[in-house]
Amino acid sequence: MTDPIQHFKDLVSEIYDLRTTAALLDWDQQTKMPTGGAEGRAYQMATLMGIAHHKFTSAAFGEALDAAETAAQALDPDSDDARHVMRVKRDYLKQVKVPSEWVSEFTRTTSLAQQVWQHAKPKSDFDTFKPHLRRILELRREYANFFQPYDHIYDPLLDDFEPGMKSAHVQEIFADLRKEQVALVQAIAEKAQADDSVLHQKFPIERQRSFGEQVIRRFGYDFERGRQDKSAHPFTTSFGLGDVRITTRFQEDFLSPALFATMHEAGHAIYEQGIKTSLARTWVADGASLGIHESQSRLWENFVGRARPFWTYFYPRLKETFPEALGRVDGETFFRAVNKVEPSLIRVEADEATYNLHIMLRFELERALLEDDLSVDDLPQAWNDRFEAYLGIRPPDHARGVLQDIHWSGGSVGYFPTYALGNLIAAQWWEKIHEDLPDVEDQIAQGEFGELLAWLRSNIHQHGAKFMPNELIQRVTGKELTAQPYLTYLKSKFGALYGLT
Repeated sequence: MTDPIQHFKDLVSEIYDLRTTAALLDWDQQTKMPTGGAEGRAYQMATLMGIAHHKFTSAAFGEALDAAETAAQALDPDSDDARHVMRVKRDYLKQVKVPSEWVSEFTRTTSLAQQVWQHAKPKSDFDTFKPHLRRILELRREYANFFQPYDHIYDPLLDDFEPGMKSAHVQEIFADLRKEQVALVQAIAEKAQADDSVLHQKFPIERQRSFGEQVIRRFGYDFERGRQDKSAHPFTTSFGLGDVRITTRFQEDFLSPALFATMHEAGHAIYEQGIKTSLARTWVADGASLGIHESQSRLWENFVGRARPFWTYFYPRLKETFPEALGRVDGETFFRAVNKVEPSLIRVEADEATYNLHIMLRFELERALLEDDLSVDDLPQAWNDRFEAYLGIRPPDHARGVLQDIHWSGGSVGYFPTYALGNLIAAQWWEKIHEDLPDVEDQIAQGEFGELLAWLRSNIHQHGAKFMPNELIQRVTGKELTAQPYLTYLKSKFGALYGLT
């Protein structure tokens, strides 16, 4: 007699293979594919994702899921198999409402739109991208309406990236953050600013790449199960636990973007490489949510990579790598440069104190677009006006304004709040890490990351998506998600750097 749980897992593995194959095609599209392949690639990905969705929502899969759910009642409710069935059931009940034809159309539309965006962005050509964005928004509204009734049209989209989170809760969190962070930025603006000119010199790209890879190897990124390539926008993608890849982009005249993006993307990849192998080719061989994922990337990029202990170890090595640019620059000057607080145009290059303001702007614009309170035609003006109101500067062009992110071209409306949530979650992890590993900063100052990585592996990574995000936070920290640890971290770090009382 067939084991119902094993039969269920076999079906899930087939769907997992289809989805990761589509991810491989997407990686190739963004890194290697010639531009002439855009239309054909769009159809290939649409076909694969349509088949995967059809299999996942079929009557046969539903019957296998029901049988597995019955069998799982005899298991420990926290066992891998019981949790796997529970997580699949949640997504099945959602996706069974979505027609496979919609999935294919959405995949084809976004695949083409990403190619258009890649060419429109450097030309600051919003008009060319505009019809694609308009169609994507139409499709996202259709998607949300599959789940009526809802509290807000944004909620079904946000739930795809941050399960269980509602936009009203995000609004509450952002309202508290905005007040505190604006006050902090204003207080810093009244102080003498750090000189970051040391970062704007000539840094040969191959040496940037080599140094960044040296850093993330020490973090724990396994190059035998991953690689780094160039792309228009940095990203991480997984084709299985043995193949988790990262990309970045380089600027020869600015050190920070590639260096910190490499740390950021490695944080994502280290998470997925740390999922226990027994979960391979299952629905939970993934991050618990995008917010949990972002907590890993932001932890390595900022809580580790922009902290003084990190540069105690790595700055002498960075000077050896770039003696022409940094040979006469002392460590304190460099440390203050990489932590300079100044409103800037580009989200991925924003400092820690202003970053969340970039996210709030995008969240508010997305809600307005979905509510039809803002038209695509008026989006660039709305972006620029709100950007100036929040950050005090006005984008001079669309490339550094409304076109700067890849997310909308890929259909990821509802994704942006997870970046800010990731900051908050990372601060809660960091607070708990210091309780459990009181000498963690001394270890980092010696270039040792083994105990930190082991803590993350044990508490977060190994579980993959086995636990819902809020449950995982509660299990690890003993607290619900709260903004307070993050605000405490910001005020402590930048209060010391800028002499705030």
